[in-house]
Amino acid sequence: MIRDNIQDRNQIGVLFQAWTLSMALLLASCSDGRLDDYGDLSVRLTDQNGEMVEFPGDFEGSPLMVGFIYTNCPDICPFITSNIKKIEEQVATAAGTNAAGTNVTADGTQFVLITFDPERDTQEVLKKYAQAFEMDRPPFRFLTGEPEQIRALMERVSVRTSVTDERELEGGETIYFLSHSDKILLIDQESRLVFDYGGSMTPVRIMAEDLKKLLEEG
Repeated sequence: MIRDNIQDRNQIGVLFQAWTLSMALLLASCSDGRLDDYGDLSVRLTDQNGEMVEFPGDFEGSPLMVGFIYTNCPDICPFITSNIKKIEEQVATAAGTNAAGTNVTADGTQFVLITFDPERDTQEVLKKYAQAFEMDRPPFRFLTGEPEQIRALMERVSVRTSVTDERELEGGETIYFLSHSDKILLIDQESRLVFDYGGSMTPVRIMAEDLKKLLEEG
């Protein structure tokens, strides 16, 4: 009986040590407060001016606000786009370029909107969309790419889409709308995810304050 009690206590001790170690590793991995690390990504995209971009590598070194949209969206995406613009207005007004030639604000923040409907959202379409919001200028970039690249990126950042309304017009053209995630991301200077917001619903003030805090951290 005594031997059994000793063995039971030894087993409990071993399990407790294993649990303590696993918790320590978990806490260590979360100690920087980052939700994810996109440093392993390398996605080739094109902006509204036809310039090639590697995401997120070309944006490293500066904070990054990213929204996900499609230009035929009748409701959520215009709010996401407008919120990105309002965040920039609250945080900074001057704009320039960094050493790599990437568009940035005076404080180094970069603002990007990426389409998840690349078949329709070509460079030219994004150019007109950006102009409609008076955002066809630094520090804003609207990105599209090859469908396979876009799908892989959306999977990585957990943006979900599905066709909800598809119909064929008399001329044979097919039109459709998408149900999709509502998302704006705040990514730090090392391509790590800091916050994942409801893009159209989160108050601009909150997102701007989070960005300012990230800028203050350096």
